[in-house]
Amino acid sequence: MTRPITVVTGGSRGIGAATCRRLAADGHDVAVGYVRDATAAEEVAAGVREAGGRAVTVRVDTSVEADVARLFDEAESRLGPVTGLVNNAAVTGPLGRLADRDAADLRRVLDVNLLGTLLCCRRAAQLMSARGAGAIVNVSSGAATLGSPGEYVHYAASKAGVDALTVGLSKELGPDGIRVNGVAPGLVDTDMHAAMGAPDRVREMAPGVPMRRAGRAEEIAAAIAWLLSADASYTTGAVLRVAGGR
Repeated sequence: MTRPITVVTGGSRGIGAATCRRLAADGHDVAVGYVRDATAAEEVAAGVREAGGRAVTVRVDTSVEADVARLFDEAESRLGPVTGLVNNAAVTGPLGRLADRDAADLRRVLDVNLLGTLLCCRRAAQLMSARGAGAIVNVSSGAATLGSPGEYVHYAASKAGVDALTVGLSKELGPDGIRVNGVAPGLVDTDMHAAMGAPDRVREMAPGVPMRRAGRAEEIAAAIAWLLSADASYTTGAVLRVAGGR
């Protein structure tokens, strides 16, 4: 049986790293996309290999068209025809009100979260359409519907764009045999919060979640893995909220 070959962007940490490990356990070979931390990416790749899969690491800024092309070229040349894509790479910028944000911060969030996802989807669609099969999962956010006032409405707006992309592209690519879905995590305990300047955010916000806790990266990875699996063969255009009821 041919193993699925899946590209995961932002695969060196958090939800991306958990997704790579989960997919390896489910029988995937994985191309681990990362933007800075080569050591962390190699550690994730080592975990994929320990689980019996093949893995490559590729440094990529998903907002750069040439980088995206190289990501898929390396995945295909070193692993084989790509069958799946997980668009996980994202940035938030600093927390705070929109009125206080620099244009450069806003542009970077849109470039990575929306343009980067578009570029990766476009390349995957080009490859998969010719083969008549494939699956794409876009990692969105519960922020897309909550709006995240006072925190990062620019990030929420970028993720709402990802949701619209997911729905529209699923209809466009359905006749080509390609499924496109999304996962919208809520509050998840990863190092993203410290990176945005709020290391205590999980502890402070968890009581406001109906399940009274933050999610784990592995719980989001499980939803992504299901959407890529044959069990989701009739599921496309869905944005699966994994947010503890929030």
